[in-house]
Amino acid sequence: MPKAGEIKKNAAIDYNDRVYIVKDIERSVPQGRAGGSLYRMRMYDLVTGGKIDETFKDSDLLNLADISKRPAKFSYIDGDEYVFMDNEDYSLYNINKESIADEILFIDESTEGMQVIIVEDNPVALDMPSSVDLLITETDPSLKGGSATARTKPAILSTGLTVQVPEHISTGDRIKVNIEERKFMGRADSK
Repeated sequence: MPKAGEIKKNAAIDYNDRVYIVKDIERSVPQGRAGGSLYRMRMYDLVTGGKIDETFKDSDLLNLADISKRPAKFSYIDGDEYVFMDNEDYSLYNINKESIADEILFIDESTEGMQVIIVEDNPVALDMPSSVDLLITETDPSLKGGSATARTKPAILSTGLTVQVPEHISTGDRIKVNIEERKFMGRADSK
């Protein structure tokens, strides 16, 4: 059983006889306390979809729920659900748009390295890679010599996400974006 400080985003935990997916974790270190940090976790109930916020001490032990992960690729949108296809056996997984709201801005047809998290035979969340390659659909024209400066400009990506990019990047370029920080990392490797 891991301690609260070892739990990561999108982990499935068994808490109060229910299975929750951890969507957000905030760490705080209260002043004047002898000892550890506090971890405030926003969790979503897999059955009802309801959310709860709980705070755990660093030393609190939590039970991980029995989950499996399957490599998958985005296939299409069906109403309020995103449909992903298993890379190995081609089965389809429908995931409600609300439960993957944070990940949607990083998903298009070319996104690779995703895994569907399955709990009790139900697809419930996505485990994303640390970075993804996305296409720039709109940005200001590139400037000659712009690579020599540290100035940036906004760029709108194919998923609707806006990130700051260097001035020498132009519309139509594929770039690598860090998911956690939502930042430009460089040009994507051409295939």
